[in-house]
Amino acid sequence: MSEQQQPALWRQIARRIRVPLGFLFAGIYFWIARPTAHSLAASLLLVLPGLALRAAASGHVKKNEELTTSGPYAYTRNPLYLGSMLIAFGFALASRSWIVAAALAVLFSIIYMPTIFSEEEFLRKRFVAFDDYARRVPRLLPYRWPWASSDTAPGSFSWVLYLAHREYNASLGTLLLYFALIVRMVLHR
Repeated sequence: MSEQQQPALWRQIARRIRVPLGFLFAGIYFWIARPTAHSLAASLLLVLPGLALRAAASGHVKKNEELTTSGPYAYTRNPLYLGSMLIAFGFALASRSWIVAAALAVLFSIIYMPTIFSEEEFLRKRFVAFDDYARRVPRLLPYRWPWASSDTAPGSFSWVLYLAHREYNASLGTLLLYFALIVRMVLHR
C-alpha cells in the first residue's frame, strides 16, 4: 500500500498505539521465547549494530529544528526505525520463534510504516529541502552512496544530542531484556 493510500486516521492511531502495543508484544514474547546460549549470541549480530545505528542517529538529529542529512541520515531517512528493526529482529532470533519474527514483520508493516509516512508528511511541510532529500535517500534500507547536499553544512555526532534524546535508554532496555532472557533460559532448562 502506497503512502498516499494510507488513511490519515490509521496513521494517527498507529502513532499512538505503537508503544503500548510494544509492551503487550513484550509480554507475549517472553511467553513464547525459548532462548539458548547460541541464539542469544547470534542475536548480538543484529542487536549491536541496531544499537549503534540508533546511537549515531540520535547524536545527529535535531528534531523539528532542522532537516538532518548527516551521519546515518545520509544513508537512510529513518535510521532510528532501522536500528529498532535490527534490535527487534535480533531479539526474534534470540527467541528461536518464527511466530515472533512473523508477528514483528506484520506489526512493522501495519504500525511503523504508517508512522513513517506520517512523520514524512510533517517533514515535507516543515522543510523545503525534504522532497529533494527524499528523492536521493532511501526511506528505510540503505542501498545508495550517502547523500550530501551542497547547501547544508555537514553535521557531526553530538553527545549532547545523544543524551538529550535519552538514547542510552535503548542500551539499558537491551541489557535488561538480555538479563531476563538469560534468567528464562536458566530456569527453563
